Amino acid sequence: MDTQDRVESSVKTQEIIDAEARLIVPTYTRPNRLFTHGKGIHLFDVAGNSYLDFTSGIAVTNLGHSDQQWIEAVHEQAGLLVHVSNLYHSAPHVELAHRLVENSFADRVFFCNSGSEANEAAIKFSRKLARFSTETEKKTNIVAFRGGFHGRTVGSLSITARRQYREPFAPLMPGVKFVPFNDLDAAQSAINSETCAVIVEPVQGEGGVHVAQADFMSGLREICNKNNVILVFDEVQCGMGRTGYLWAHEKYGVKPDIMTLAKPLAGGLPIGVVLVTEQVARIMQPGDHGSTFAGGPLICRAAQVVFDRICQHGFLEAVCTNGEYLQESLRGLDDKRIVEVRGAGLLVGVEFNMEVQSIISRAAEKGLIVLNAGDKVLRLCPPLTVTAQDIDIATEVISKCLSES
Repeated sequence: MDTQDRVESSVKTQEIIDAEARLIVPTYTRPNRLFTHGKGIHLFDVAGNSYLDFTSGIAVTNLGHSDQQWIEAVHEQAGLLVHVSNLYHSAPHVELAHRLVENSFADRVFFCNSGSEANEAAIKFSRKLARFSTETEKKTNIVAFRGGFHGRTVGSLSITARRQYREPFAPLMPGVKFVPFNDLDAAQSAINSETCAVIVEPVQGEGGVHVAQADFMSGLREICNKNNVILVFDEVQCGMGRTGYLWAHEKYGVKPDIMTLAKPLAGGLPIGVVLVTEQVARIMQPGDHGSTFAGGPLICRAAQVVFDRICQHGFLEAVCTNGEYLQESLRGLDDKRIVEVRGAGLLVGVEFNMEVQSIISRAAEKGLIVLNAGDKVLRLCPPLTVTAQDIDIATEVISKCLSES
């Protein structure tokens, strides 16, 4: 790109940024960078610069950008049927539901449009089941965990512990107790006869990439069984192959009553899913819950492609291998400012004894896009198609950033 083209791209970028500042509600702070397209693990900006994408759109684009099979499926379905609402039958959502049920603990599926909506539905399902199975209106409380993140709607925010997200919108939904993550004794103390549900992420993504301990997960299952409490696993970020298992909870040999999914399932198109047992499903009746756009033919056809690819022989094994290599490579940086490298599969956090925003900014300047998970944790969640060579490049960029800071 010559000088004139670079000037023009810079002007275009600034025009878009200025227009956004005038037109968009300012709920995000974005860097001055305008992406135009992506291919595989790479993003490209308006100036033609290439970036190694180790964010996957916040753990969404598990197959990378512009996957050809995904494009063909979306194009074909768009030419057939995009939307009819949930008032009528269509095949794609049934075909996707069949895949999800056949490959999970669940008996039935509820479709929605996002992770927040999925967790809202989990709250409603749990409360209705508790009310009608115990014939009491007192069993409505929920136990959640510090560091957890379940969404930004009023209900899902109510079960999210982070003060800065909650305080501007208080008062939120009452009846929620927060206890320390991986603290089984605290959870047991919090669960009582008025608890209808416990919700937990097997791997906390936004909360700093903390992985649940095996005895914690199995203990929660036992406590919930004893107290007639619904156990909800939020796998919105850590599910669908991200940890090297199809479902993150499979590692523990523990099954939930409800599981929520969203981010990666449709490859970048909006979707939310609630997987439930028959015990949960049978309490719901027509009119209890719904969504205009949920389970639309286009979205569900795209999700079928993602699901089938992740289930292909050898795919998850490669996620495990590359995830281990990513963690080993990051530990090999051997920087005194690194407190810990942790994670599961290709959801990895690097905790520093300093804030990481400067690393994120420098990395982008060098062609690597990464995220934070709190002020002092660098989060890496590349597409599940990442290679060892991609990991080597990313690690080298981070190393250079550290040497400059």
